[in-house]
Amino acid sequence: MNTDQILARLLTLHPKVIDLSLERLERLLDQLGNPQDHLPPVVHVAGTNGKGSTVAFLRAFVEAAGFRAHVYTSPHLVKFNERIRLSGNMISDDDLTAVLEECERVNQGLPITFFEITTAAALLAFSRMPADIVILETGLGGRLDATNVIDHPRLTCITPVSLDHQQYLGDDVETIMGEKAGILKSGVSCIAAQQSSRKLEKVLVDAAKTVGAPLLAEGKRWFSRVSGGRSDEPKMVFKGETVERTFPMPRLIGRHQMRNAALAIACVDALRPDFDISDAAITLGLSTVEWPARLQRLTKGPLVNALLPGWELWLDGAHNAAAAEMLAQHSRGWRDQALWMVFGALKQRDPVAFLKPFEAKLAGLRGVAIPGEENSLSAAQAVSAAHTLRMEAEEADSVLGAVRDIMDHAQGETSPAGGRILICGSLYLAGQVLHDNG
Repeated sequence: MNTDQILARLLTLHPKVIDLSLERLERLLDQLGNPQDHLPPVVHVAGTNGKGSTVAFLRAFVEAAGFRAHVYTSPHLVKFNERIRLSGNMISDDDLTAVLEECERVNQGLPITFFEITTAAALLAFSRMPADIVILETGLGGRLDATNVIDHPRLTCITPVSLDHQQYLGDDVETIMGEKAGILKSGVSCIAAQQSSRKLEKVLVDAAKTVGAPLLAEGKRWFSRVSGGRSDEPKMVFKGETVERTFPMPRLIGRHQMRNAALAIACVDALRPDFDISDAAITLGLSTVEWPARLQRLTKGPLVNALLPGWELWLDGAHNAAAAEMLAQHSRGWRDQALWMVFGALKQRDPVAFLKPFEAKLAGLRGVAIPGEENSLSAAQAVSAAHTLRMEAEEADSVLGAVRDIMDHAQGETSPAGGRILICGSLYLAGQVLHDNG
């Protein structure tokens, strides 16, 4: 039996896709011999935006210094194996099948969510292969997230928090921050990104005081900025409590990625002296880091083949209003050419809030449904959200159809010129694009 068949079967073990609790997972882990208690030092990362990128930077720095890292992230883009990296390598189909079948057998058909049982499988795999560090990204929230079974991590990290998954985490951002801060542990330092409001930061400060977790917050204990201008190549400046250091800008595009990189550097500093990660290793990691579908320019494949000369195609997994705002900020540097959007989103998202930062910035939009996703907005619903903001928008039957339609429109212009197409709105859409585009 292949992994896809096993994963499909695991989806049937609980009637709800998401049911936040630790009880079911703790029961299973206990029956598996508590693998979470037999891991290398753990860095636990929670937040709303930038979690995956921060993990990618941290992994790049650790591995550039010669350390072996187990890494757990979600969701995957193309293949489930992406979620579990064993000592630097994506888990093999054979190893994944083995731990999934073991977890399924021990669970004996009892109710457990897909994310819970696959998290158990990841922890089991991590406990059986040597590594120097484990980097865990939360799936949803923090307090009741399946990854929050590590009693004493080496370090915790909170990225920027914003409204997301309100149906599970709470109706306001302060309540959501309280849920994210549930990963904080007594005596374990927490590296925190600067938040969008003092009110939000106070929730985090109060949570840290309550559990007795030292809080190393951006803007208070460490700082980052960009130096240089139009004439000089920009550099990233990072200042800890004493020394100011300069690094090249990260390979991942966008000023927000500089902040994610700085957050990972702050984590590296907090891991010392247990982990000797030099500035040279950080510099190497900044130039080699990989994290697909984050302002990724597509340069080959059938979608690119459909472009006219002078056009570019970009892909981003942004899926909430805060991420869209950062995307829109980056697009200000694209004013030299017309910007079009191919947009698809899940039903639980607010499409108008996502599109609002792009108001009056788009030449046009094509709405698509996400293939194979029951909870996808229809193309008509995506277009309706755009029309609310008075955007020029039409439906398309697929991403490829949207690109071709935009090209047809461009050819009809009296003075055709190049432009950019940005595909965004959902990580699931981004994953489908990467899969279909090869």
